[in-house]
Formats: sequence, C-alpha cells, structure tokens
Amino acid sequence: MKPHPTFNGLYVPLVTPFTDDLRLAPDALARLADEALSAGASGLVALGTTAESATLTAEEKQTVVRICSAACRAHGAPLIVGVGTNDTATAITSLRELAATGDVAAALVPAPPYIRPGEAGTLAHFTALAEHGGIPLIVYDIPYRTGQTLSAATIAALGRLPGIVGIKHATGAIDATTVELLGSPPPGFAVLGGDDVVLSPLVAAGAHGGIVASANLRTADYAELISLWRRGSGAPARRLGAELARLSAALFAEPNPTVIKGVLHAQERIPSPAVRMPLLAAATGTVRRAALLAGSRARHSSPCTDLNSALPHRY
Repeated sequence: MKPHPTFNGLYVPLVTPFTDDLRLAPDALARLADEALSAGASGLVALGTTAESATLTAEEKQTVVRICSAACRAHGAPLIVGVGTNDTATAITSLRELAATGDVAAALVPAPPYIRPGEAGTLAHFTALAEHGGIPLIVYDIPYRTGQTLSAATIAALGRLPGIVGIKHATGAIDATTVELLGSPPPGFAVLGGDDVVLSPLVAAGAHGGIVASANLRTADYAELISLWRRGSGAPARRLGAELARLSAALFAEPNPTVIKGVLHAQERIPSPAVRMPLLAAATGTVRRAALLAGSRARHSSPCTDLNSALPHRY
C-alpha cells in the first residue's frame, strides 16, 4: 500500500518571464522561484500551461527546469515538471529524460489532448507512462483543454498504479465525480485543486492542496488558505478563500498567464508583461483591476506595495 500522499500544500506553476523582445529572462525566473518558496509554497511547477511551455524551445525548457531545480534544492522543496503530449512513445522519452536529471520529484501529465482516446485508451496511456517513464506521475485532469473526461472509476484505477502519485483536478466544477474522489481517494494519492477560483471549497472538502497559477501573486496568502483548512479553522479560511477567489477571477479574466504577467510587471518583479503568440498581452484595465486585488492585503509576498501609484505610470 502507498503511504500518505507526498504532495501536500501549495505548488506554484511559475510564469516564464520574457524581455520586451521575447527573450527568456532567467534572472527574473530565479527570483520568482525563490520568492514563491520563501513565501510558503510547498514546491514549484515548471513548464506548466502557465509557463507558456508550448512556445518554448528545447533549450529554453532546459534552462527553466535548471533554474527551478536550483531553487527547489536550495529550499529543500519538490519540483514538478509539466510533460504534455498526445503521443505515448514521445511522452515516455520525455519522462525518461526528466528522470535522468535526478532533480525532478514528479511529472505533471495531461490526458492525451485533442485525440480523445476514451477512458480505456487514457488508462492504457498512463499505465505505459507509469511503467516505462521512470518518474512519478501526477495526472492533469483538465477536460476543457484535453477534450477527455475522466470518471471517478478511471481516476481510482489510475490512483492504484504504483507510479501515479496524484491528480491535478481542474474539471471546471465541483460535481459528483469530485465529491466521490475527495471522499475516498486511493491511498498515497494526492488530490490537488487546479481551478483557482474554487480552491477553497476543494480543500475544505478534502483536497490535499493545489497547483495554483494565481499564487504567482500573494503566495503566502494562498499557502495560508490551505493551512487554515487543514487546521480546521473554517471561519478565517472562508473569509480568505472568498477574497482570493475574487483575485483569481480577475487574473483569469483574460487567457492565462497574460493578466498574471501584467500584474507581476506592474509590481516590478518581471522585466516585461510580454507573452508569446498566439497569446496577446492583457488589456490595461484588466491588469489594473487585478493588480489592485493583488495588492489589497498587506502581507502578500510582492516587493511592490504602492500599486495605486505604480500602475498609472506603467500602463
């Protein structure tokens, strides 16, 4: 039998900072990684959707993983790396390459996108990855991106595989499958919330933590939210959860991570709000609204505290 879940708490899927001319900004990424872990994140996620991983070159991906690995080693924290492909053989190769580095605690892998192989095919895909990839896997269940829904029975079957250690649950709703999953997760299987706006009720219902893009901002508060629910402090958790849900909604008002990058830039934490096409930079008003919410709590982890004065000059 598996032990208790290894992956608990808050995991921050970092953005990939760029310069105005769309070059990777490694120093800014290193600062973001250190800030997130110093603010209370349990670990980091590199090369997730939030990182614009589909637009990165192979060399850039290696740089991102190297920087995030160094930060996690310094803090004694686990690193999760996104591996997204709809080809099983290619995914196995990528997983083996990650495993060979020795610095990655797990890979975050979606159900095969676009192909929609059905639940039997999806289970066979993950079985092959678990058996041959050489690294623990966290299933990324996000049907609105993959086109593939996973039932509670399929998730339970995945959780019984020795190489699968958790799931990022981002189905867009708290439904009967969610309730069944949280009511009796497989032993040693971490259920991590992946829909930022409903993180609070997911953790209240039994999720072990979350992979939360919004936590690139106010990291300490998102970590505290999870801690409050796990300590049974319902009243303050509900208040903080409602506040952070408003922030998450503002950050996802335009495609992720455009608004997050806009706010990070306004806070002078990254050199540019630039994103690579097909994404376009978020609108000024959208960023301003989110930035005000990101700066509304005194103890958030950003070094910039005067957003009201900073934003009009920067945008």
